[in-house]
Amino acid sequence: MKAGGIMMGPIILASIVTAAIFLERLWTLQTKRVLPAELTEKVWRWVEQGQIQDKHIAALQQNSPLGKILAAGLTNRNRDRVVIREAIEDTGRHVVHELDRFIGTVGTIASLSPLMGLLGTVFGMIRTFNSITVSGIGNPASLAGGIAEALITTAAGLTVAIPALLAYKYLRGRVQTLVVQMEKEAIKLVEALESQSREGA
Repeated sequence: MKAGGIMMGPIILASIVTAAIFLERLWTLQTKRVLPAELTEKVWRWVEQGQIQDKHIAALQQNSPLGKILAAGLTNRNRDRVVIREAIEDTGRHVVHELDRFIGTVGTIASLSPLMGLLGTVFGMIRTFNSITVSGIGNPASLAGGIAEALITTAAGLTVAIPALLAYKYLRGRVQTLVVQMEKEAIKLVEALESQSREGA
């Protein structure tokens, strides 16, 4: 195998991994999967009517990322507001970690792909200079082969890196948007629980 061609395998693999992660995260980070529209209304009804039961909390935990956060608040509903917030924040950190899963890999691929292309370029240029050493500059075909190999690996690296970087930025932005929306819902829950606590006092 040509020296520069060695880098084409990792570059192709990186492109496949990036595409797979992007599609999987697109599916996972759908608003309806992370923030089900009917979920918040259902929880508010439970709170207002005082119908919160352990089975409801268990169902919430299995429902969605937002459900896990709301369940953490409801589990501690009879405790101090500070404790409720801490429980929500702790669960929120775990949820964000799950939403972020594999996204860092896409960022790493975006950074590494140009370097892999550059390494292939270096290999191609080494081959070109070796060809000059062996047969002099009188063999244009040999020189062209090494230069083409160098340019192809560079182009391949950039072709993977640019979409990977765009995918990384998009997914990070998507997660941040969802996190802000979940925070808003969690704050509403804390306020609702506090309001109910004052009414019951």
